[in-house]
Amino acid sequence: MRAALAGTSESPPRPVAPLELPLRLDKLIGPLLFRDLKPAAVLVPVMRRSGGLRVLLTRRSESLRSHKGQISFPGGRREASDPSAAAAAKREAEEETGIPPAAVEVIGYLDDYPTSTRYLVTPVVGLVEDVAEVKPCAREVAEIFEVPLAFVTDPASFERKILSHEGVNVPFFELNYGARRIWGATAGMLWNLSQKFAAHEAKA
Repeated sequence: MRAALAGTSESPPRPVAPLELPLRLDKLIGPLLFRDLKPAAVLVPVMRRSGGLRVLLTRRSESLRSHKGQISFPGGRREASDPSAAAAAKREAEEETGIPPAAVEVIGYLDDYPTSTRYLVTPVVGLVEDVAEVKPCAREVAEIFEVPLAFVTDPASFERKILSHEGVNVPFFELNYGARRIWGATAGMLWNLSQKFAAHEAKA
């Protein structure tokens, strides 16, 4: 995993994940759109467990205004007091899941991901020591669960779907782990992770 993420950094210029919009719209609107997006960060927590590495995810509370009930990484808007995207991601992860910042070793970054809620999200990949217990913040998080790292880095786990909106077909990725449906930005970030693993394996 370290090797797959070697060379990634949060220093600008940051790569932006391809959105695969129809008619190459992502290439046309990218520079205009991205400059108006608010900075945010999420932690992609890779948990050291006795049975192997697992990725921690949360299911958002139904009481939240946006993306209620959806599966996401712990994270949120970057505050002026945050010295870095990694610091913001660790702060938010502690608030939402109880993971202590000191237990997180940042090992790399995924490509920035623009969202429909007008954020540009920097995904921070952190290796987390075997934290005995995580505690969901009841106000924001309905559930915390973990998925094997091998599952989310396998391209075969992903399905390509189409969302039709106002006559435009927008592609997106989806993973299904048991009864849990992972899609949208979270699935897009995991796809980016899987592609970094695939690129590293191709070079090996």
